[in-house]
Amino acid sequence: MSRLLVVEDDETIGSVLESSLRAHGHQVGWQRTGRDALRAAAGTDFDLVLLDLGLPDLDGVEVCRQLRASNPTAVLVILTARTDEMDVVVGLEAGADDYLTKPVRLAELLARVRAHLRRVAPATSEVQPMLVVGDLLVDPGSRRASVAGTEMPLRAKEFDLLARLAAAPEVAISRETLMAQVWDENWFGPTKTLDVHVAALRRKLAGMSQLGSVPRITTLRGHGYRLEAPKGS
Repeated sequence: MSRLLVVEDDETIGSVLESSLRAHGHQVGWQRTGRDALRAAAGTDFDLVLLDLGLPDLDGVEVCRQLRASNPTAVLVILTARTDEMDVVVGLEAGADDYLTKPVRLAELLARVRAHLRRVAPATSEVQPMLVVGDLLVDPGSRRASVAGTEMPLRAKEFDLLARLAAAPEVAISRETLMAQVWDENWFGPTKTLDVHVAALRRKLAGMSQLGSVPRITTLRGHGYRLEAPKGS
């Protein structure tokens, strides 16, 4: 049974989310304020958090940042009524893995939750091959990536994205394919979350470059991305 945390101050929305998620077999905690959410997260390892950015007591982005620190392996999905794209970007950069814009259809939210939980479920006993691109090693079995023996600090979605790119180096992969295979096969709408995660991966790969030869992620305008092996590898 997955453990979910709903952070929503609206009584109607919160009640619907809590009851619907429970009906789908999840263990759900519902908190109305940012402070209560942080207290709850300090004592429980949640699998997924649904976080409304418009909280009555604390800034939702700061709550997101602190939740990421206290629950580093949890999937964080922000719910926002804010239409400004920069608000979404700031939330993603603060640690969120995904976002939904209010008003959101319940069926879409449940499908997104199901997709995220499926991807973070414990791996099967089947041995998965190591992915090697230059000096970058990506181990899908242990969900670790490293350069010259030094592990890269990656969030769940960052690892999923890097593993997908590393599985096909030098191959152009469309935005639609990445969104379907890393986030949700039923995804539709803006793909800003992909851009933010790519930017984060680029920074982290650059930070490991002094340890060895690391690949780079190239943007293919109008199409998607390609992971390019370092020259000479």
